[in-house]
Amino acid sequence: MQWIDTPADLNTLSAWSGEPAVAVDTEFMREKTFFPELALVQLGRAGEVLLLDAPALGSAPAIVEFLGSSTIKVMHSASEDLQAFHHTYAALPRPLFDTQLAAGLCGMDPGMSYQRLVASLCDIVLEKGETRSDWLKRPLTQAQLTYAADDVRYLLEPHRQLASTLDLQGRRAWLDEDCERMLSNAIEPDDPHPHLALRPAQGLPTEAQARLRRLLLWRDGLARGGNRPRNWVLDAGLALDLVNRPPPDRTAFEAALDRNPKSPRRRRDDLFELLMATLTPEELDIPLATLPENTEREQLKLLQAAVAEHAKALGLHESVLASRRHLETLLREGRWSRQLSGWRRIVLEPTLVPLLPTRVRAAAAA
Repeated sequence: MQWIDTPADLNTLSAWSGEPAVAVDTEFMREKTFFPELALVQLGRAGEVLLLDAPALGSAPAIVEFLGSSTIKVMHSASEDLQAFHHTYAALPRPLFDTQLAAGLCGMDPGMSYQRLVASLCDIVLEKGETRSDWLKRPLTQAQLTYAADDVRYLLEPHRQLASTLDLQGRRAWLDEDCERMLSNAIEPDDPHPHLALRPAQGLPTEAQARLRRLLLWRDGLARGGNRPRNWVLDAGLALDLVNRPPPDRTAFEAALDRNPKSPRRRRDDLFELLMATLTPEELDIPLATLPENTEREQLKLLQAAVAEHAKALGLHESVLASRRHLETLLREGRWSRQLSGWRRIVLEPTLVPLLPTRVRAAAAA
């Protein structure tokens, strides 16, 4: 285990780019920021672990070069780690092999933690005690260093086993597609329709949903620009309350905020103006979060049953094939979401399209 906190010591990293695969992990802090603050980068290969002190190393061209090398970067449940890499280095680890995604495609629990994966495939029990540590504080404790090193020390053996299984099953291309989607998600801008992700918004009048979307977009922009958590700017529950029961005037608005312990202390003037301003035709022309009707519920059950049959035949968990949310999009709009595109659409389309309502069947088959 080697600690690296100077550019001179980082020169050793060039030799790692020639490895066929390297285990990669990060430690970061995000409790008080919008973007993850990268604190540590861990790299592992046979018998060796590097711990890179990200704050001390700064922009670190050598790390950027490694991330872009042809070496397979083996990671586990990497979505937030990818965001940390992109925010810190404007670079992502490609090619990527995510062992959590791979485990799901091999028929294992798709939400399996790293500790459970190592226990299952390597018969090694790892501690979880440092998960909530302050990773930006220096020096790190011996317990933190051991925990961080263990996150990559044992990852290459699961990679070997999972890669072999995927190759035997002919599913390696499935994993490559899913990993590429994960990489793309790490650099996407905020959702232009954040109101759709809030189930309590389902069934609200059009004007209420339009105002909710306006408030959430304002919140997301301020959070990103100021590098603060979204709920520090505006709690989603408070935004729902404000559009559900709009205050008639400023006095009632202030009273509503004062009653809520999660109310913002700053920018109340801006929030009031946004809430009360007249909606434009463009703001009203948005997709709406709707409550499922009885017929839609029955149709959704048919889709879910078909997915369950496919999953059973493939030896996969149903959630690996299609979540309820993506099936709802297909049912309502006849649109294959990005999550259902590619190999999933190839597998599911022949069965699911005939089950769709006539009004969307043509679009789903196009």
